[in-house]
Amino acid sequence: MIDLKRAIKVLDRNRSIGASAMHLNIVNPNTTAAMTRTVAEAAARVARPGTSIRAVESAFGPASIEGAYDDAFAVPGLLARIAEGEADGADAHVIACFDDTGLDAARALAEAPVVGIGEAAFHMASLIAHRFTVVTTLARSIPVIETNLLRYGLDRRCARVRAADVPVLELENPASNARARIGAEIERALGDDGAEAIVLGCAGMADLAASLSAEFGVPVVDGVAAAVTLAEALAAQGLATSKRRAYASPLAKPYSGLFAPFSPKG
Repeated sequence: MIDLKRAIKVLDRNRSIGASAMHLNIVNPNTTAAMTRTVAEAAARVARPGTSIRAVESAFGPASIEGAYDDAFAVPGLLARIAEGEADGADAHVIACFDDTGLDAARALAEAPVVGIGEAAFHMASLIAHRFTVVTTLARSIPVIETNLLRYGLDRRCARVRAADVPVLELENPASNARARIGAEIERALGDDGAEAIVLGCAGMADLAASLSAEFGVPVVDGVAAAVTLAEALAAQGLATSKRRAYASPLAKPYSGLFAPFSPKG
């Protein structure tokens, strides 16, 4: 049975995209404004001319996402920003956390397509290399990334997930020697893993991709750039997330306590 209401929304969105600039809603699911600025700059470098970008961090939640506990508390703040983007008429959303925090929930909430930077980066890397290695921040993030690779069906294309042992909030601290640590892991990946491309496993690494690619002579994929490019492509084709089964809109019901404002309307 055709959902006429949804079909009309999709047609209206397609006409809007054709008649005016594309609008992207990029959400940093943590609360660190400096990281949002890094993400916004990376997005602006690759966005199409005329694309307008709303880049925003969560209003509440963890300062960084490093492991399952942080991830759980980051989702409500993320969904609030996705809802704002939907209300503002966003043509697509990007979740700027490499763990793809809250991706399924955001796709269920939104009418516009939602792209996670982790999934986008994996797909981009698989198009330009037979095998790639992911270099992320801390070892505790490795299991999350490995699980996502399995879920996306791209685990066989990933040679290894490595950690540079740099906390997320230290990426912009010159004293942390973050770039050198990331570079050391890239060198090991090329020598030991047989990697042909590198995926940077954190949104906060976005500004390092070009210089690391030049230094090591291999493609270095930044998830923010990958997600922006794919989000624009989906929106330009008028493709929205399927609302059949997995990403069906949540059923109307009351939520209690602090979550009352998130109660689905159906």
